[in-house]
Amino acid sequence: EGCPLSCNCKLLGEEEGLQVDCSSRELVEVPALPANTKRLYLQNNSLTTVPPGALDSLHSLEEVKMFDNPWHCDCHILYLKLWLEDTSASWLANIRCASPAPVRMKALRQLSGNELGVCKRLLPVKCLEFFWRDLALIAGAIITLLLVAWALKGSKKLVCQITL
Repeated sequence: EGCPLSCNCKLLGEEEGLQVDCSSRELVEVPALPANTKRLYLQNNSLTTVPPGALDSLHSLEEVKMFDNPWHCDCHILYLKLWLEDTSASWLANIRCASPAPVRMKALRQLSGNELGVCKRLLPVKCLEFFWRDLALIAGAIITLLLVAWALKGSKKLVCQITL
């Protein structure tokens, strides 16, 4: 139940959890994993990174093996590094970087923020949405100013008539 197609799952008896074995499957991305995963084997694949949030639902995890993957250790690997540090530093021990060249064969746990580099990810700019929103705001401001000017002009005439 909930076992990824590319993996073998085994019920762990009374522990009420799953052993999810995705090792040696030539995976390039982490599959969607069942929340009751207790043991996760992802070693010997073609994983280069793990998307943020991919492992957050695995609260009952007791064992993870992720070694022998060509990890690309730039800023995109930061989620995995921090997740492993928070979960179990011993699981982080066997993960080594395959690229980029300056960190090749270095253990992921040894990398600092400077070595992970800066990813320049531009947020998508929705210019047309901003244009129409700004245009509506400007039109609203102009209409408000015209109404205020008209009200002031009318009140000035009223004051003149009252004084006469």
